[in-house]
Amino acid sequence: MDFFEKLGDTITTKGKEVTGKAKDLAEIANLKSQIGTCEDVIKKNYIEIGRLYYEKHGLEPEEEYEEFCRAVANAKNGIVDLEDQIQRVKGI
Repeated sequence: MDFFEKLGDTITTKGKEVTGKAKDLAEIANLKSQIGTCEDVIKKNYIEIGRLYYEKHGLEPEEEYEEFCRAVANAKNGIVDLEDQIQRVKGI
């Protein structure tokens, strides 16, 4: 019986180790998910800051923002042109 007792103890010990590691992995996954959520909040707010800046200063941006504001203006003009093309294709 000594063999089976040792075997049982070993299985119990290993089972507890595996369970502990599984709990750790689950906690790490949860924490990484929370980090991802925080990063999404940061990205959304960076975008909103940029939008607000463009609305207030897009026509006369500070020098370091000129290239970005010009790119936004060009893209907006491109959208207008493409929408016009769509209307022509539709025959409107």
